Amino acid sequence: MINKRLLIKNLLAHNDENSFYDKKRKISISEKEGKAKFLKHICALSNSNPKNNSYIVIGVEDEDNKIVGVDFFDDSKIQNLINAYLANPPIVQYENIPFPHLPDDKVVGLVTIRPINEITSLRKNIWKYYGGSVFFRDGSMSMPKVFDIEIKDVNSEIVAAIENHAQNNIEHTLDGVFDFMQKRKDYNPQYKVFKEYFVMCWAGQKKTIKDEVFYSRVDIELINEQVRLFFSTLDEVSIEYNDDSFKIVEYVNLGFQDANKYFQLEETIINFEESASYTINTTLLFEPPQYDKKVLHHIYNSNNSLLDKLKQGAVLTKNQELDLKNLPVTYLICSFNGFENAINKLEESKPYLRKHSNDVYQLYKEAVRILRKIKYS
Repeated sequence: MINKRLLIKNLLAHNDENSFYDKKRKISISEKEGKAKFLKHICALSNSNPKNNSYIVIGVEDEDNKIVGVDFFDDSKIQNLINAYLANPPIVQYENIPFPHLPDDKVVGLVTIRPINEITSLRKNIWKYYGGSVFFRDGSMSMPKVFDIEIKDVNSEIVAAIENHAQNNIEHTLDGVFDFMQKRKDYNPQYKVFKEYFVMCWAGQKKTIKDEVFYSRVDIELINEQVRLFFSTLDEVSIEYNDDSFKIVEYVNLGFQDANKYFQLEETIINFEESASYTINTTLLFEPPQYDKKVLHHIYNSNNSLLDKLKQGAVLTKNQELDLKNLPVTYLICSFNGFENAINKLEESKPYLRKHSNDVYQLYKEAVRILRKIKYS
């Protein structure tokens, strides 16, 4: 089993960006340009590596390889995006890898592109790239090319050596457990060994509501691979497990001010096999809440007025500050209830919320995360 933290270190130490790996300070697949560039790199790396895995490391400074991290990215639907835009799409996995020196809310993103030995191309137009375009890696660049020759396998031995040097061992596993238990000691850390091989660690603030146990500020890691499976400072989850599986049900808090309610968002089940392998299955459970349209029209118009005040740089009253914290989620609710322009308004608010305060910007990012999960399901 590959220790993904070691794999990232080996990739960064091996060489600069090349035809089997790329590094990025960050990506943004919520915007058309960022989505197009990400798909281009996936296409190019897949085509340039027909026999071996290829990788994108996210959260690294380009000049000196400094690991600075990015936000936890829990979009399990990224394969749906790739399938929608690429012909002969490769299997792609996005994982969040914690590093000890990073803050709790930061990880390094690791994108693994599995080989398919077929030519991958854009299925349709996106941004400035045309449908039918084919990309390859030319050194550290992803370039459009005309292909009329067999793709050469030049990286398999190098990548195999890098992956072999990143294999996990008992020392790495024990260190990972001790690090987790110490770092999360204020949040009731626990661990369990599955099939005498896999070690899961989790922590969170525990509370009981009507005989049901929920956790907030949740951190869940598969220690063998140094992969963070779940992290949230806002949402609440329920956790169940037996000797064969570990189940996470994520809840989101939606509503208007004092009328909030918890809704099931997504269920993730990790099944551990006797063959030292595991599978992760994710199911969307979300049923959008429906509200009276007259009430929503009033809230929607109030949001728009508040956004206009932000644009003008006006000083907000205490009540308007409270309303601002609800702005991202109320735009989200309006979109669930047929307000077609609500998402455009939400995206329009991004730079102003970011400038206003980190707290309201985090609430914006949480609303976008929920939207992304639902959109690609």
